[in-house]
Amino acid sequence: MSAAHQEFATKWGLVIDIDKCTGCGACMVACQTENNIAPEQDASNKLRTLTWMNVYELKNGKEFPQAEVAFLPRPCMQCGNPSCVPVCPVVATDKNEDGGIVSQIYPRCIGCRYCMAACPYHSRYFGWFDPVWPEGMEKTITPFTSTRPRGVVEKCHFCHHRWNQAKDAARIAGKDPNNLPDGAYKPACVEVCPTGAMAFGDLKNPKHKVYELSRSKYAFRLLERLGTDPQVYYMTKRDWVRRQGDNYLPNEKA
Repeated sequence: MSAAHQEFATKWGLVIDIDKCTGCGACMVACQTENNIAPEQDASNKLRTLTWMNVYELKNGKEFPQAEVAFLPRPCMQCGNPSCVPVCPVVATDKNEDGGIVSQIYPRCIGCRYCMAACPYHSRYFGWFDPVWPEGMEKTITPFTSTRPRGVVEKCHFCHHRWNQAKDAARIAGKDPNNLPDGAYKPACVEVCPTGAMAFGDLKNPKHKVYELSRSKYAFRLLERLGTDPQVYYMTKRDWVRRQGDNYLPNEKA
């Protein structure tokens, strides 16, 4: 089940070069800090894990010396045909004109988790526990985004508050807030990536780097054949990595 496809004047997108990603996890830490995600007492306990950005390790399944490893950061895909939106009974999530970003409105969420079941990317998380910051760390909470109580679903939203800040800065400078230059708005994960593996911008704007990158012959999207139309693209020159991006049969051409 998916929502009717919608197109908007601005389409914010992320392009991740897997061949540049080292799996350092800086994007995960930046996401948690920027969006007030409380640190976990035991990160190995997957029942309590809550990370909007998750880095997966991929392997080619071969023995040394042919063995290869790749790392795949996975935020919310901000799907053009989001399967999470039509199943929400209280319209707590929506695909709207805000750059095509799939919203998550926490006060509306009733915790039914239908959206989690519908999402094929496992990019939504349920807060089973109230967030707790160790003594002294509560000073690190940022004023730009709210904290969430237990009992609601949360997810990546491309640091939407940063877009609002970029538009305010454009207005102050007397520029068009609806036509931001490349780099004026970046999510925290993109800003901190030490290898430059992430590029962010308007997928419809030829002046933005992601416009060309998303059209590269090396670009692909996860589970693209489901028809979800993700706004997150990946790039790699390694065929075995690309094959793991969808459910290809052994002899099927990727």
